[in-house]
Amino acid sequence: MAQFDDLAFFQHLARAGSLTATARILGLSLSAVSKRLKQLEARLGVSLASRTTRRLTLTPEGERYLVRGAAILEELGELEEALGAQRAELSGPLRINATFGFGRRHVAPLLSDFCARHPEVDASLELSNFPMMPGEQGVDISVRIGKLPDSRLMAKLILANRRVPCAAPAYVARMSRLDAPADLARHPCLVLRENDSDFAVWRFQHRGGDGEEQSVKVSGPLASNDGEVIVRLALDGHGVMLRSRWDVHEHLAAGRLVELLPDWQGVRADFHAVYRQRRHVPARIRTFVDHLANGMNERVAIRDNRHFPSDTMSTS
Repeated sequence: MAQFDDLAFFQHLARAGSLTATARILGLSLSAVSKRLKQLEARLGVSLASRTTRRLTLTPEGERYLVRGAAILEELGELEEALGAQRAELSGPLRINATFGFGRRHVAPLLSDFCARHPEVDASLELSNFPMMPGEQGVDISVRIGKLPDSRLMAKLILANRRVPCAAPAYVARMSRLDAPADLARHPCLVLRENDSDFAVWRFQHRGGDGEEQSVKVSGPLASNDGEVIVRLALDGHGVMLRSRWDVHEHLAAGRLVELLPDWQGVRADFHAVYRQRRHVPARIRTFVDHLANGMNERVAIRDNRHFPSDTMSTS
């Protein structure tokens, strides 16, 4: 079955992006990787890539071999999984992508628990500021905020979430009156700047039945590109912040932070587990997505009976 081995080798090569990186990932020498690529090209009679030790660029033939090869390997994997579906133990590779804060706090512990239950699964968690798409660099599941980005993808809601305006009790005790989002313009606000987004504009929805929305441009003497720093500054009484409820619910419950604007709430920032749509989704992917959803319900008790009725969302 040398052809299947070649297909798998070329997938590694294309994802790594260079001969050197491929050698490191596969535990081979640089010369062995280069020789194998030459042998593959000789067997096929075409050039698959132009390369240096630092960079590899696929030819049109290489792109075709990569795409069709991935489909063939996926089909083979689905066949083998279907034949072994009656086995009690899950197995195979599982690669997850998530944002740094949410990934560290919640996805990593749930992945650890999942792998303890299913030791035959070969799992990897990639954390990044910018979410990766399923299929990109071998990612199976992307944990991301917001709406489904592509109709060819499946998504399951794993956490219903909103952003919360809040501040430390010491700051609340000396702050001026705050009745509506527009009043935040008079307060020092702790601004999170990341992903080249304009986080100086905070958006709110009225908790009443009208669903009125308001946006306010905020500013303050302190800002950061890290959410944990913003929370620390708020706990120290430096001003008002707008953070996801999953990130601050423990501080709110303990009284270290006070939720502001009781008649208003931040816009939705729900988390979904996103994966590729296919005829047979591997059992390890389906099971881990369910594990995420069930685990988040236990880890983050953030249900609020003042939420809109529309906060109840359907899942895939």
